[in-house]
Amino acid sequence: RTSVVLPYAEAEIKKSNGCDPLAQTQRSKLQHRRARINQQINKEMRMRAGAENLFRATTNNKVRETVALELSFVNSNLQLLKEELEELNSNMEVYQTDSESVNVPMIPLGLKETKEVDFTVSIQDFICEHYGEDSSLYDKEITELMELRQAMRTPSRNQSGLELLMEYYNQLYYLDQRFFPPHRNLGVHFHWYDSLTGVPSSQRALAFEKGSVLFNIGALYTQIGARQDRSAAAGIDRAIDAFQRAAGAFNYLKENFSNAPSLDMCGPSLCMLVRLMVAQVQECVFERVTLTTPEAHFPSQLRLAQEAARVTARQTMTQPLMKDYVPFSWASMVQVKSEHFRALSHYYTAVALCDHTSSAEEEEEEEAEKAFLQFYVSSPAGPLLICHLRKIITSAGKAHLRRAVIRHEEAMRVHGLCKILRKMDILQDVLSLTHKRSLDKYSELDREDDFDETAEAPEIQSQTQQKPDITPPNFSTVQVTDIFQRLGPLSVFCARARWGPVRVIGLQGREGGLGLTLRGDSPVLVAGVVPGGCAAEAGLREGDYIVAVDGHDCKWAKHSEVVQMLKGCSDRGAELSVVTLHSHDTQVRTLSCHSNFMDSFLIHVSSFHQIYRKSVL
Repeated sequence: RTSVVLPYAEAEIKKSNGCDPLAQTQRSKLQHRRARINQQINKEMRMRAGAENLFRATTNNKVRETVALELSFVNSNLQLLKEELEELNSNMEVYQTDSESVNVPMIPLGLKETKEVDFTVSIQDFICEHYGEDSSLYDKEITELMELRQAMRTPSRNQSGLELLMEYYNQLYYLDQRFFPPHRNLGVHFHWYDSLTGVPSSQRALAFEKGSVLFNIGALYTQIGARQDRSAAAGIDRAIDAFQRAAGAFNYLKENFSNAPSLDMCGPSLCMLVRLMVAQVQECVFERVTLTTPEAHFPSQLRLAQEAARVTARQTMTQPLMKDYVPFSWASMVQVKSEHFRALSHYYTAVALCDHTSSAEEEEEEEAEKAFLQFYVSSPAGPLLICHLRKIITSAGKAHLRRAVIRHEEAMRVHGLCKILRKMDILQDVLSLTHKRSLDKYSELDREDDFDETAEAPEIQSQTQQKPDITPPNFSTVQVTDIFQRLGPLSVFCARARWGPVRVIGLQGREGGLGLTLRGDSPVLVAGVVPGGCAAEAGLREGDYIVAVDGHDCKWAKHSEVVQMLKGCSDRGAELSVVTLHSHDTQVRTLSCHSNFMDSFLIHVSSFHQIYRKSVL
């Protein structure tokens, strides 16, 4: 195929395959169970809608009682199914890394499920009606499109899976241009299930399909980020990149798609997901700072405490709509993380204060004083410089340690209230280890002869060494070729263009030539017809586009190729297939994108018409 320069870069399209849906991996089993529950929820909701309609329509009290009883059963089944789906959505461990390192688990997002879509009849009818061609000639292209969509339903959890989703997303641009006119839809219904509740939604708008695919791109990034081994800096950097790209995908979806029929793609939900991904980026930044922070360096320990405080500032799910929508385990996990990182913030503050010695160099002391002055949200009363703090340093350290222990215990309490979180051994290990570490440190400082009252630890000013970067999706990194490019260049042969039926013109050469002027490339335009000439008598008109010469398709032919074909048959005559363009809603936009329509070497011109290659035959 010949590539065309359009808004997305293109290349030879290749056979794409998703994961084997029958492969018995943990993740495939999880997705299979999600798909089954989604179908059951869809069935129960249809039954409920029918029962509610019958209840409203009938006046028979006995029938109403029977329907009301049936409705109670249906609602009960729906509630059980939604609880089962919530438990699956809360199954975070299957997406985590297999590394033995002990890290706080990340929250991944499951993919939206979708039903199969059969484009065959709709596209065939549109090709016959709009393009006036034999639709059976495009069976291969239709099959290729449907195979690509089928493959993107089960993408692998790696870069290949992301490229598969982006490839289909880019193909939807061409599908929109080819088969979706501005004031008419193709008649294809796109069915997608809510990622968290399983509630089905259906629309005929291609924008819903594009938005759902974009949502899955973001969701897949969350799964890739969660599976990274964060015991080393390289794995942490990969996780940061994945979560930033997930945030970018959800933010792009929020800004470019509106009126989503499913709750997971509405504005508040996407805002929540962006904030959640940014918070997880901040967690990864904290973990990376932890790897590189010297244990006995006072300013570094304070920066580590501020980094932990920064994480807590990002974890919010407080909006009423989101509070009722997100799984209980998600809300519990966010609360656990909030308490956990607040505890870590106070712990590292205590370590900085208690382990700081007076033997440091003068230059280091100045650095420590500067760091400490900017450490608290509001400075405690009195000049708390390091030199004055030495007398009460143990008391200040104990105050922060006490706050750390309280926060650790609160995190463990919230963790214990959620059945799903209790099953996560790795989370239990993290909370237990950090709690024990704070208790051990407090035991070192707590002396029986210490009768001083422990002060209240001030709030710590959050600060980060790396602000999260919400990275929007870059679709041009995945190059695709228009599957239906045999229909012709998009500058002319698109759903927004209107033209008459194909006319077959028989030309017979004369001594004076064919009597026509050609201009442009792909397709070649009849720029002028000589009155009384061969072309005029045959019925050729100015403004016709040549789509075939003697049965040879010329939609993509260059100007010189069409000229040579006509010159070669000028003596014996030629049979031209032409179409006349009546209107085009996007002529200006497509011309700017379709550079092949312009002559590249004629630059210095005095009029618009001179920029096209021109031949007189």
